[in-house]
Amino acid sequence: MRVEIVAVGTELLLGQIADTNSAWLGDRLASAGVTSHFHQAVGDNHERMTLAFRTALARSDGIIVCGGLGPTQDDITREAIADVMGVELVRDQKIVDVIAGFFQTRGRAMSVNNERQADVPAGATVIPQRAGTAPGLICPLGNKVIYAVPGVPYEMAEMFERGILPDLRARMAAAGEENVIVSRVLRTWGASESGLAEALQGRIDALDAFDRGGSVTLAFLASGMEGIKVRITARAPTLAQGTALLDLEEKEVRSTIESHLGDIVFGTDEESMEHAVAAQLVVHGLTFGVA
Repeated sequence: MRVEIVAVGTELLLGQIADTNSAWLGDRLASAGVTSHFHQAVGDNHERMTLAFRTALARSDGIIVCGGLGPTQDDITREAIADVMGVELVRDQKIVDVIAGFFQTRGRAMSVNNERQADVPAGATVIPQRAGTAPGLICPLGNKVIYAVPGVPYEMAEMFERGILPDLRARMAAAGEENVIVSRVLRTWGASESGLAEALQGRIDALDAFDRGGSVTLAFLASGMEGIKVRITARAPTLAQGTALLDLEEKEVRSTIESHLGDIVFGTDEESMEHAVAAQLVVHGLTFGVA
């Protein structure tokens, strides 16, 4: 299943805040075996938002919209989704009552604007809010779906785990697409990115890319003083099978690199150069400390 992430908020385009939500969602989607080929950011403009949503739906099976569910005039995600669905917004009094109760428990009066957060596109399912006032949405469009969650990171994450991920898994199970996507990074020192790519060209040619139905891919990440990283990514029906694929490909990649460039792999994943040096000192029976 292919899911696109659309981050909503003019503040993202102006560089006033960083889009950490899309990075978090990308990681969680990959862990669940969901392919995410595209990420978008769009400002708080109805016309541009509907264009972004329609574009995403044209190339993906579903989209996750982050942000624009607040109570103010520029929070128009609900309206844009209803427009794309071709339906009206229906105010849910039960949600109004929940939001009012949220304010009441804090000794505050609810603003009339907050009632907008109870507007639901006809045919959508509400993901109840547990940490704030904006509920999430699951909006079916034929065999595709739009999910909408608040932009507040902790609200978004909780709602994704509780409401979106189970729905995604159910859709994938119905389509026979249950998979996991796992990655492992080999850290190298002393070779250029282009040199590594040239050395591993044979392995790259031997592997089918995801777009051609393959199960393992290689990619290169230039990381400055941390050296050049080789990322191995595998797709498999289970975590155990994915890990087995990573183990096999890591052996191939290490062997290929060593035969072309020497012993330049010093660690995996988060293992730093300092960790590698300390490990070698221990291997050679040397001690070290801080004066």
